[in-house]
Amino acid sequence: MRTIIVFFDSLNKRFLPCFNEHCDVDTPNFDRLSKHTVRFSNSFVGSMPCIPARRELHTGRYNFLHREWGPLEPYDDSMIEILKQHGIYTHLISDHLHYWEDGGCNYHTRYNSWEIVRGQEGDKWKGQVKDPYIPDVERVPCAHSGAKVTSNWRNEWVNRQYIHKLEDFPQSKVFQLGEEFIQNNNGEDNWLLHIETFDPHEPFFASKEFRDKYPEQYNGKFYDWPRGPLIESDEVRQHVVKEYKSLMSMCDYHLGKVLDLMDQYQMWEDTMLIVGTDHGILLGEHDWWSKNLMPYYDEIANTPLFIWDPRSKECDVERSTLVQLIDWAPTILSFYGIQPPKDMQGVDVASSIANDSVKLHEDGVLYGAFSAHVNFTDGKYTLMKAPKMELKDEVYNYTLMPQHMTSRFSTKELENMELVDPFKFTKNCKVLKIKSKDKYDVAKFGDLMFNRQDDPYQNHNIKDMKLKNDLSKKMIKLMEENDAPQELYIRLGLEKDKNEE
Repeated sequence: MRTIIVFFDSLNKRFLPCFNEHCDVDTPNFDRLSKHTVRFSNSFVGSMPCIPARRELHTGRYNFLHREWGPLEPYDDSMIEILKQHGIYTHLISDHLHYWEDGGCNYHTRYNSWEIVRGQEGDKWKGQVKDPYIPDVERVPCAHSGAKVTSNWRNEWVNRQYIHKLEDFPQSKVFQLGEEFIQNNNGEDNWLLHIETFDPHEPFFASKEFRDKYPEQYNGKFYDWPRGPLIESDEVRQHVVKEYKSLMSMCDYHLGKVLDLMDQYQMWEDTMLIVGTDHGILLGEHDWWSKNLMPYYDEIANTPLFIWDPRSKECDVERSTLVQLIDWAPTILSFYGIQPPKDMQGVDVASSIANDSVKLHEDGVLYGAFSAHVNFTDGKYTLMKAPKMELKDEVYNYTLMPQHMTSRFSTKELENMELVDPFKFTKNCKVLKIKSKDKYDVAKFGDLMFNRQDDPYQNHNIKDMKLKNDLSKKMIKLMEENDAPQELYIRLGLEKDKNEE
């Protein structure tokens, strides 16, 4: 038994023709993949963004209810490590720079072996004291008003000096190494290969042959790394969307190399293939770019997912059951005949792959980011619960690994930390309770509720108190099952409904 995971970052499902027939992106290999797999129309994120999602991939349970971005905890069950302990060889190939930062520092070391590819986004890769050439840009990413450069933006342009041809791109190197692993090990049994690229995450930097697929008449300033509110003209927006399409086609090209090898070595007979993403991305929809700063509309939350299970051999079919990233770990463990640990909240999706009438997560699912909206969907309706304005700063990390994304927790942050009683999943370990300094300012949006079936673009906020109360009770039930912190119910205005349960 073998498993290949192909993991992209920021795939917008609506830019894949196999999910959206009106889409004009050239992705023949995603179409090919769709015909050889089961595709899930109701796959949802769990914990946003990058590293919280990867914690879910390892642990099969939500991250965002208890802590921000950070490393695996001492009490976490890592699916990758469990496989290794059972004699399954695991290998990671990635250009995802956040693995090499403080907040992602112990994920890659769970694998038997791992390979790093440098140069994505603002990766601190090449040493150069002299400032690089930086073009006049429409808006500097992540910059405060008036700023002309950020450290990430500077690093990006240092890195681009070393990336010219297709083979120079980090994504190309990741897939080349993935091909090498498959060619060297296709005759062996009992392994898992995790191929992961940061693309098509912004900046939307693709090689010329893919940019040429989408000709345009654009005379504006350079722009391929949008963030925040949409304030640009429609001309600029269309240019950025074109850049994203180019990068999607580049991702498609490299995906095809993996599919070619599976054909060549007849790996469809005994190799599970999972192709997915951590989250989607907004490309001007709802007047926003990217993610995190706004509510998690379906362009972000409803993700593409493809699975080939060689046991059932179901292919070229769609499944409507709710699935999430927390389901990947128990699915993969079960594929190897390993019982998932009791603390994993996800479920094995194999039964739903084999039979569309089998429904998973019948009570619905939660998703969100630490300190932002807590979201619930049952597939038809979505409820987004915002914190009360007066309580928006009452946010606490529960952790034994106090690391931020790119830094350690400061001594100032730790001055008032408390050691508090264990949660159900911390294996009798007490944890540190630390007030968070990093918060998403989403209270201003208030609660939102949408009918995904009648309003798939989520343009009409439903005002129906009975429906809202019903969905709130389902949300509370799932929060209780995940042992959410008690103050979170108060912060979201759910304490009354909780007490009535």
